[in-house]
Amino acid sequence: MDKLKGKGKEAVGKLTGDHRKEAEGKADQAKGRAKDAVDEAGDRAKGIKDSLSGDDDK
Repeated sequence: MDKLKGKGKEAVGKLTGDHRKEAEGKADQAKGRAKDAVDEAGDRAKGIKDSLSGDDDK
């Protein structure tokens, strides 16, 4: 959601020449990418834990 909101802010900032809004949009996109990376790392860690303990849900 942050990435989508950020893209919108960045686009509005570019269209209006509002550099602050454009920067906020870029920051929101970075925040979204960071959240995605954390979620992915958590999923990988869970997968590793499950494979080591034999708790696969297959």
